Formats: sequence, structure tokens, C-alpha cells
Amino acid sequence: MQPIDQLSYIVPTLTALVDRIEPAQLNDPTPCAKFTVHDVLDHMFVGGSTFAYSFRGEEPPEIKAPSVHGRVPAAELRAAMDGLLEAVRSPGATERTISAPIGDVPGDLFARFVAFDGLMHCWDLATATGLSFDLPPSVIDAVDEFARAALSPEMRDGDTFKDATVAPDGATRLEGLVAFSGRSV
Repeated sequence: MQPIDQLSYIVPTLTALVDRIEPAQLNDPTPCAKFTVHDVLDHMFVGGSTFAYSFRGEEPPEIKAPSVHGRVPAAELRAAMDGLLEAVRSPGATERTISAPIGDVPGDLFARFVAFDGLMHCWDLATATGLSFDLPPSVIDAVDEFARAALSPEMRDGDTFKDATVAPDGATRLEGLVAFSGRSV
């Protein structure tokens, strides 16, 4: 499954999940170390907005998360994620070299990392808020296959990724991937 196809499922799933988050949940902790629900939303907004420029071959400006108080920035996140998806689908996006937090990489490879990050943060948000989401097994399998091949020991620095944990008996494929990413299930 191509990363564009993966993101075509993950992005709407993420935004639909965010639409159901309550303002009172914004300060709740998530399984992503050091991130509250609000922090994950800010991370996704800034990352998605910045990466959209990169996928279009443009120099990104400094992007800041929207300043909102007392409400979930669902509309702002949806606009950022829709812009990211549009940019990944733009001509040449997956062929160009992207200057990414992991270094200069082909757009296709970086789109796969973005899909992995998006899926992990869907899980973080769902876990923190008690919400659920559903993705086709083929999407989870494609992200899982990529992550297991791409995550090098150097990336497991305790900040970018922690050491893999062990998923409990009977864990779903998603929970296995979550554990592989270094989160506790």
C-alpha cells in the first residue's frame, strides 16, 4: 500500500477523532511521553502544516500552533491535515527530497514516516480520551511493515522513540505496532 493511500485513511481518521475530543480533555496526559492531548494536537498541527510546504517543494515558514483557549482546535487541525494530504498528493511530492527531522529523505519515505507518526498519535489521542477509531487492517499492516524495517536502533534515543515494549497476549495488530514504537499497551 502506497503512503498516499495510507494517509488517505489516517488523516480523516485523525480529524474525526479530534472532532470528538472534549475541551476538558485537552490537559489529559497521553501515552506519548511529555505530551498532553493539547500537545499532541499542537504537534500534529505544526508538523502537518510544515510538512505540507516541504512536500510541495517550498521552504516552510515558522509555523505556530493556533492559540485557542477553552476549545479543541478541530477546525484548525482539519485544515492543516487536509493541506498536508493535498501536498502529499501534489505532483512530484513523493519523488522530491524532503528536509525532515530525520534528515534529507525521499518524499515517499518521509510520507511513510508521516503515516506512522499519524497512526501512533491517533492511538495516543484515543487512549488518552477513551475514544476509539477504526482503520482497515491493510493500513495498519502497511504502516507496521514499514515501521519494523525503518526504525533503526539510533532512532530509539528515548526521545524520538523509546525501546520497544511487549504487547500483552491477545493484542491487536495495532497494539503490537504501538508496543514496537515504544509505548506501553
